[in-house]
Amino acid sequence: MVSNPYQSLQDRLGITETLPYTAHWSAAQDFLQLLTDHCLENMPTTIIECSSGLSTLVLARCCQLNKSGHVFSLENGIDFADATRRNLQHFGLASQATVIHAPLKKHTLDKTDFDWYSIDDLPENKIDLLVIDGPPGYIQHHSRYPALPLLHQRLSDQCTVFLDDAERDEEKEIVALWQEQFPFFKHTFIDTERGCSILRSRNPG
Repeated sequence: MVSNPYQSLQDRLGITETLPYTAHWSAAQDFLQLLTDHCLENMPTTIIECSSGLSTLVLARCCQLNKSGHVFSLENGIDFADATRRNLQHFGLASQATVIHAPLKKHTLDKTDFDWYSIDDLPENKIDLLVIDGPPGYIQHHSRYPALPLLHQRLSDQCTVFLDDAERDEEKEIVALWQEQFPFFKHTFIDTERGCSILRSRNPG
């Protein structure tokens, strides 16, 4: 019998059915546990995530348990977006999350072009939690960098940012760029399976 790497997380969230996951693609259990702990303790109202999947289900379940909050997930792949929507429906979490099909479009930041999610359909709500797990690194150098430059004005004063895969050199470079550009963030690195960088806003004003 194959063990379920997410069993302890399921138990914490009170989910009896095995969560759908894909080895090497789904967020690791320890990263999702950090998100769960944060969500259940801080009860964020507006959650934005970059890339949908297992994390969408976990965050939506946290909102359900909190009886407040909503997840808006940016997903450039229409097939992935549809799959996440089906899973949300299956687990009874469709009311807690909205998967936005957000094709990659060109954004120019400091004279550099990046392919990043379209944010045209993103609500204007102030963001309390930003989870960055996409787009994939193979798309371009510093693929996840645009998240803060494009969204920082929408962050609430107490927003927390979680960056997955932060053990990779490229993600470390991205965090360094963010800290230089947005010095009001306090950075903490957590030594999870793939590395997690947490940035907490200190009210940019």
